[in-house]
Amino acid sequence: MFPLRVPLLAVMVSMALCQYYDYDYQPVSMLGPSGPNCNQECECPINFPSAMYCDSRKLKFVPIVPTGIKYLYLQNNLIEEIKAGVFDNVTDTLRWLVLDNNQLTNAKVAKGTIDKLTALEKLFFSFNNLTEPVIPPSKSLDELKMMNNKLTKFPSGLLSDKENLTYINIQHNDLTSESISGAFKGPKKLISLDVSHNKLKKLPVGVPSTLEILYADYNEIDGVGAGYLSKLPVLQSLRISHNKLVDGGIPAGVFNVTSLVELDLSFNKLQSIPEINEQLENLYLQANEINKFDLGSFCKFIGPVNFSRLKHLRLDANNITHSSMPHDSSNCLRQASDIMFE
Repeated sequence: MFPLRVPLLAVMVSMALCQYYDYDYQPVSMLGPSGPNCNQECECPINFPSAMYCDSRKLKFVPIVPTGIKYLYLQNNLIEEIKAGVFDNVTDTLRWLVLDNNQLTNAKVAKGTIDKLTALEKLFFSFNNLTEPVIPPSKSLDELKMMNNKLTKFPSGLLSDKENLTYINIQHNDLTSESISGAFKGPKKLISLDVSHNKLKKLPVGVPSTLEILYADYNEIDGVGAGYLSKLPVLQSLRISHNKLVDGGIPAGVFNVTSLVELDLSFNKLQSIPEINEQLENLYLQANEINKFDLGSFCKFIGPVNFSRLKHLRLDANNITHSSMPHDSSNCLRQASDIMFE
C-alpha cells in the first residue's frame, strides 16, 4: 500500500485531467504515531514508514532525509535552499519528491541533491522561483510538474534519457517557442503535455508521437503548421484557446484527423469554422469572429453512415445565430445534443 492519504491519491489517479494537486488532506496524526527513524521536524507514521511528511511547517531548508524514505512531502513551506547532503541516504530509493509552494531558486538547489536521485518517479516543483528546470538523473521519472515558476528556458537534451516520462506540466511560466525547441524529443512514452500560459508563438515541435493530450491555452499562437497533427496519430485532446489564431494560419484539413475527440479553439480570431473530422465529439469555437456556418466543415458527404459524431458545439459570442445553419444541418449533426449560439 502506498503511503498516501486518500484525498491526495484520488486526485493523483486522475493525473492529466487535473491541473493541481490538493494537499488539504487528513492530518498525519490520523495515520498513527511517528516512527523513531524520522527527522525531528517532520513525521513518519509507523503505518507508512517509507513516507516523511514535512509539509506546512514553515521550514526554510530541506531537512536531512533518513534511510528508508521513499515518499517525501515538503509542500507549503518557506523553503529557500536545498543543501548538499540532505538526500545522501536516499539517492537510490526516493521515489516521490513534492516541493510545491516554496521559495526555491536554481541558485539555491545545491549540487549533490536532486542531481543524485536515481530512482525518482515523480517530481512536483510548482509555485517556486525556478528559471530553468531542475531534472534528476532518474530514468524512472514518469511525472514532472513545474507550474507557476519563472521558467525562461528548457534546454534541449534535459529529458533525452527519460523514456518513461508520461506527464509534463509546465504551465504558467515565461517560455517561448525558441526556448523549448527540442525539449520534448527524449520521452518515448509521453502522454500529456501542458504548456498553457506561456509565451509560445507556435505549438511545440518535436513532441513524441505517443502524445494524447496537448494543452497550449493562453499563448500567442497564430497558426498551426500543415501536417502538425498527422505526426501525432493518437492525439485525442487539443486545446489552443485564448491565442491569436486566424484563418490564414489554419491550413486546409489540418484538424481533419481521426484521433481527435476534443478540439478547443475558443477565444481566438477565426472568421470561419475549420474543417474537422467526422469522429470529433467536442468542438469549442466560442468568442471568435465567425460569420458563416459552412456545413462542409463538418460533413463532406451526408448519408446513412456519413455524418458527424459531434456531440457538443459552442459557437456563442460569434457573428452567427441559429438561423445561420443550413436546412440539412440536422442530418449532418444528428448526434449533436448541444449546439450553443448564445
